[in-house]
Amino acid sequence: MVPKNTICLWYDGTALEAAQFYARTFPDSAVGKVYRAPADYPSGKEGDVLTVEFTVIGIPCLGLNGGPAFRPSEAFSFQVATDDQAETDRLWDAIVDNGGQESACGWCKDRWGLSWQITPRALTAAIADPDPAVARRAFEAMMQMKKIDIAAIEAARRG
Repeated sequence: MVPKNTICLWYDGTALEAAQFYARTFPDSAVGKVYRAPADYPSGKEGDVLTVEFTVIGIPCLGLNGGPAFRPSEAFSFQVATDDQAETDRLWDAIVDNGGQESACGWCKDRWGLSWQITPRALTAAIADPDPAVARRAFEAMMQMKKIDIAAIEAARRG
């Protein structure tokens, strides 16, 4: 059954490779149907992978091999809530160590240029603390980080 809403992500010929990486890396993720071009098109030939259906943590996506005309930007990101430091480290390291790059405050990019926010639930709780001083300390600690360090966030929360 085709979902009513699907996120379409643009790739330069690597949609299948990206979908396979996401399926290996994230829970509740899988590669679905692969559609090949029925004829030549501006950035590919007949028989090339044109689109790939996949899910990332239960979110339906379509990878479109549209060519080099458009690149991803930080205006779109996947935000992944993690339960502990081990999960945070595993997902962050998988993205960065597979040709990605670190950014700030829990953000990183994968090798295809898509942005990911690897966000521990402990961070979300800390910056939403009803005590403004606690939230501020946690927020200021986060602002100094690349990958989120839960122990440092909890220490900042305690003061």
